[in-house]
Amino acid sequence: MGVKHAREYEDILVELKDAMHSIGDGYTFFEMETTEWEELGETERLELMEALADDVFYALGEDPVIHVGQGVVTYRPKHHIIEVSVDEKESRIIRLI
Repeated sequence: MGVKHAREYEDILVELKDAMHSIGDGYTFFEMETTEWEELGETERLELMEALADDVFYALGEDPVIHVGQGVVTYRPKHHIIEVSVDEKESRIIRLI
């Protein structure tokens, strides 16, 4: 089972990448240390967040709730969205249709 979507995957990935980047410690998903993250340039950080978004998108097809650092990513198939809870105050909605 995968994440069903009608929008272009690339468009979904851009929004998901931006949401992943908003999670301050999302890099811990890759078991990186803070010092390793801080050594990366902005381009490398964005590339890493794109890889994270891609991994999470496909993983949501198997597990609809994934913890990414302090954030939580939830696939809500009935609503055709992915919800990214960045922290206790901010959530991002990625529409799939």
